[in-house]
Amino acid sequence: MRNTASGALTLVYPSAMEELDRRLVGLLLADGRMSYTDLGKATGLSTSAVHQRVRRLEERGVITGYTATVSAEAIGLSLTALISVTPFDPSAPDDVPERLAHISEIEDCHSVAGVESYILKVRVGTPSNLEDLLARIRSAANVSTRTTVVLSTPWEGRSASALPRESD
Repeated sequence: MRNTASGALTLVYPSAMEELDRRLVGLLLADGRMSYTDLGKATGLSTSAVHQRVRRLEERGVITGYTATVSAEAIGLSLTALISVTPFDPSAPDDVPERLAHISEIEDCHSVAGVESYILKVRVGTPSNLEDLLARIRSAANVSTRTTVVLSTPWEGRSASALPRESD
């Protein structure tokens, strides 16, 4: 948001995407199964115009796929943890993501600035499963770890990519 001379707040959008495309992306983020007809009704576009715009967003790499959201608890993965990873040898090649890619319990791998090199988001069923996973991570990537166990998750999976950005 930006303050105008009159003191009113206005929303500031990055210029990389048209407002209409941003609305389409926002609607699809909320419901990836929304039909072209319903998207058209929500945006005032014809079904064919929506189809063309969505196809262009896919071709440009703005929309990279569609997926189901699953309850981790419902499938037996009730323990979430964030694992900070630091290589034992800082001069070794930075191949931690490749060394860990085969471990299915790792949902996300983020390269970060700071003491650690990566932060991993993992989901497992029990503390014992977490302990086993930590040993596998340390062994596979030759790293030390620091683990934070998530107690509760008020919300997650929120995508800010189609929302207005605040700007000073």
